[in-house]
Amino acid sequence: MKLKTCALALGLTATLILSACGSTESNNSGSAPTVSSAAGTTAAGTEVAATDAGTTTRLAVSVSFDAMAEFVKAVGQDYVEVSTIIPSGTEPHDFEPKAQDLVKLSQADVFVYNGLGMEAWAEESAEAAQNDQLVTVIASDGVETITNTDQEEIQEHGQYDPHVWLGLSSAEQEIKNIRDGLIKADPAHQTAYEANCEAYLTQLNQLLTTYQDKFSQVSHKTFVTGHAAFAYLCRDFDLEQNSVEDTFAEGEPTAAQLGELVEYCKANQVTTIFAEEMASPAVSQTLADEVGATVETIYTIESAEDELTYLERMESNLSKIYSSLSQ
Repeated sequence: MKLKTCALALGLTATLILSACGSTESNNSGSAPTVSSAAGTTAAGTEVAATDAGTTTRLAVSVSFDAMAEFVKAVGQDYVEVSTIIPSGTEPHDFEPKAQDLVKLSQADVFVYNGLGMEAWAEESAEAAQNDQLVTVIASDGVETITNTDQEEIQEHGQYDPHVWLGLSSAEQEIKNIRDGLIKADPAHQTAYEANCEAYLTQLNQLLTTYQDKFSQVSHKTFVTGHAAFAYLCRDFDLEQNSVEDTFAEGEPTAAQLGELVEYCKANQVTTIFAEEMASPAVSQTLADEVGATVETIYTIESAEDELTYLERMESNLSKIYSSLSQ
């Protein structure tokens, strides 16, 4: 890993030198030049509006994947310009950044990532960017974490389940951490960030309360997914998940494991298998065929999906799970 980091740092340095040599062109396609405002300047701020108080700037915020981008946009709104490092359709657990992927970190004001092993590259990449002004937000800080039980997963990825954004109550802590990071980078707009955060959390908590009431009335509590990403969601609603793949979406089940899943589905009267595009959808379909179940899409919100917001996708997930357990 240290060799990778060294190579990454060297590549990033070379890329930055080339970017500096072509600074006139890069201002047309990369980050905008610093723009003055009543509150001062940011390293890579882009102009959003002229006001009586002066020129407002956007914070340049780099995020690891889509859920983090959703939260930053909800809290920052017109005061942020968000760049997502991991491309849509790429499994975050498997992503390896290249030097050119991380140039924006050297120009960013804020870097937001989930943590808990979700982005194994993030900490070393932030160091390699050599940006002394960068405010780094580990969104999962302070969340009551769920511990992995599989020893191989613990050895390779760490002891915690990283999918905290898929639990509404744990996502609340991530959103608050992002709010605090934006305020640290841009204290002049603290009131706006706090108001935006409060409004968003009100919607999130309404969704949480609505489905806590719904799930309290169902007798079946078990559902099956493509990979074990929904432990925090289960904790919110006293549910239980079983899955085709493990927490980090690695490997497909053996014939024996698939047989155990078939028996589990039959014993627990599972009528719906929830599939994800990046977690063995074909195996999920095979399992559904074996037990006479239907297949429904469920969102992990790791990539941008169907032009839906975080809250819309979470509502879709909860609605589908509730419907399957109410049958």
